[in-house]
Amino acid sequence: MGNILEIKDLRKSYWDLEVLKWVNLEVKEWDFFALLWHNWAWKSTTIWIMTSLVNKDSGTVKIAGIDIDKDFPEARKQIGVVPQEFNFDVFAKVYDICMFQAGYYGIEPKLAAERVEFYLKKLELWDKRNSKAKELSGWMKRRLMIARALVHNPKILVLDEPTAGVDVELRKTMWDFIGELNKAGTTIILTTHYLEEVEQLCKNVAILSGGLIVKNSPVKALLKTLNQEIFVLDLKDSLKEIPERFKQYSPVLVDEHTLEVTVLADESLNHIFEVLSEKNVQVLSMRNKSNRMEQLFLSLAPKT
Repeated sequence: MGNILEIKDLRKSYWDLEVLKWVNLEVKEWDFFALLWHNWAWKSTTIWIMTSLVNKDSGTVKIAGIDIDKDFPEARKQIGVVPQEFNFDVFAKVYDICMFQAGYYGIEPKLAAERVEFYLKKLELWDKRNSKAKELSGWMKRRLMIARALVHNPKILVLDEPTAGVDVELRKTMWDFIGELNKAGTTIILTTHYLEEVEQLCKNVAILSGGLIVKNSPVKALLKTLNQEIFVLDLKDSLKEIPERFKQYSPVLVDEHTLEVTVLADESLNHIFEVLSEKNVQVLSMRNKSNRMEQLFLSLAPKT
């Protein structure tokens, strides 16, 4: 597969603040790609340049092989964006908002109507098609943003923190739909504060820090670079004190039924279970204390 997005030597400054410094990035077709950041300006500026809201200082951006400097209207057709904030006319009807968007891209009315119906039904908004946007719940407005971004059938869908403020059940419903889109050939670029989503959903990830991309890697390969993990063991039986043989795991007895242990990447958990078994202590469950992607992300934050 070829590259659906190519960014080369991208630079952008706001007055004396340089927010993008020689950014280079490639995203393959059909990828589910996460773009993470330590400062909102770095992430937002990159997206804004891709969608012509901000002019770059230098560098090249190609979307589906089309240079935005040479043929921006055609390049813009290849990308759909779901911004973090709602930005539609709240007094307009749901159906009309999507039809207007299709009109911006020159889609003839009959085809536009078919697509609008398809996406509103897929996103469970068809029954609300004649409702004003202001009458929708926050989650329905989020789905409307997605439907609007898809009516011109873009090759790339950019989701800017799409699940902010959405409950767990609705978040899963949305990701099931986005996953179907990705499998059908739409490249997904995701920005999110919920880093567990990156670990669970994305194939590749780039991390922007200090105006540069400091990591660009498959998610699984990046997680393997962690040299240790902290596990929380929920114990069925009471443990009064930490066994002497646990010293190597930097153990913390949170309470008599909760034990934290730090395990190096090349260490097995078997020894821990063996010692607890000798003490007649049964483990009910085990979990990571923190999300692994979050650990990596924080470790790459700029030092202040």
